[in-house]
Amino acid sequence: MDPSLIIGLVLAFGALLAMIGIEGASITALLLPAPMILVFGGTIAVGIATGTIRDFLNAIKALPRAFRGDRRTAAGMIDQIVGYADTARSQGLLALEQSLGDEKDPFLRQSLQSIADGVDAEDLRTLMEDEISSAAARNRTASKFYMTLGGFAPTVGIVGTVVSLTHVLENLNQPDELGHMIAAAFVATLWGLLSANFIWLPIGGRLQRLGELEVERMTLVMEGMLAVQAGSPPQFVGERLRALVAQPPTKSNRRGADRGAADPAPTP
Repeated sequence: MDPSLIIGLVLAFGALLAMIGIEGASITALLLPAPMILVFGGTIAVGIATGTIRDFLNAIKALPRAFRGDRRTAAGMIDQIVGYADTARSQGLLALEQSLGDEKDPFLRQSLQSIADGVDAEDLRTLMEDEISSAAARNRTASKFYMTLGGFAPTVGIVGTVVSLTHVLENLNQPDELGHMIAAAFVATLWGLLSANFIWLPIGGRLQRLGELEVERMTLVMEGMLAVQAGSPPQFVGERLRALVAQPPTKSNRRGADRGAADPAPTP
């Protein structure tokens, strides 16, 4: 589990509560039902209206993943694929079928089944590329839905403020209540901006990043299993897959780069 979204949201709302406490304001002044119903209900409603019901349902299904993250990583699957390369090299491609029951990743399991069934390399690549494209489109749809909510929420909040200010102008004969009514009118704008920047946009950005990582992992699986099918040596498969994964620079790499930058260029 990657708790970055939970940590970020807790820190963001914690900073808000800290500001409220330092200013001496009351949290109950912000928790007004009417503007919150309009902002959250209206934002979700217009978000649904911009797409299809299927898009909305897919976005709801993707929401737990935004908080949970994905434990499967591209780098974490390299040793597993190298193991399949070793099995195929020593026992033959048909031996890969024995690993189907233990394989939990559906994309990798499908590739193992296809290789064991004798699917041609070009057909296997086409099949796996289609699966990657479908996953990318699905992730893009879910991310776009929450990004759309983040775009609508501030405007819906302004609508709520305008409605409340209209009510204020109808009660100018009550000067003692004007301050409280005007303050309450701006709560809708606050919740519009707050929900957009503290909830919808972070969720949309998180799903977008998780989608990119999933495509990276699936691409690595595709290249690795095609190499396994081709009978490549396990060591070569591992080196190739590690080259596909973006690795952070190590201290030795940085020292080597610094030495290379410091060394003068050789004279002809």
